[in-house]
Amino acid sequence: MKALLQRVTQAKVEVAGQTVGAIDSGLLIFLGITPSDNETIARKLAQRVAGYRLFSDAQDKMNLSLSDIEGGALVVSQFTLAADTNSGRRPSFSSAAPPVQAEPLYEAFVAELRRLTINVATGEFGADMQVALTNDGPVTFLLDTEKT
Repeated sequence: MKALLQRVTQAKVEVAGQTVGAIDSGLLIFLGITPSDNETIARKLAQRVAGYRLFSDAQDKMNLSLSDIEGGALVVSQFTLAADTNSGRRPSFSSAAPPVQAEPLYEAFVAELRRLTINVATGEFGADMQVALTNDGPVTFLLDTEKT
């Protein structure tokens, strides 16, 4: 499972011209799911995201987490994060989990963030979405459960 974290001052996602999710200060999280992922991995990654220190403290050091700042999280499913880009000029999506497997894991990730009292907004799983954001910093990190 991969989570691309972008620290934002605001972010929103639209489907068919309608805003379906929006946050102010916090994290825009693009979530990519692979066939080897499961609910335990989804929950652990959500816990890591909630506690990941990428917000500045009073000394301008990245010492504060999303939980610490009581920021929002906008979670957007993005199967392209799981693409195999190791050869050729076109990505292969065979390394992405099929929707029937990915959607429940996406929901488990969101549910765990909410259990951790994070204010969560979401995109619409499987929809064609337009995402707008103001990246703060810019600060962007990729967390990959296969590399930990």
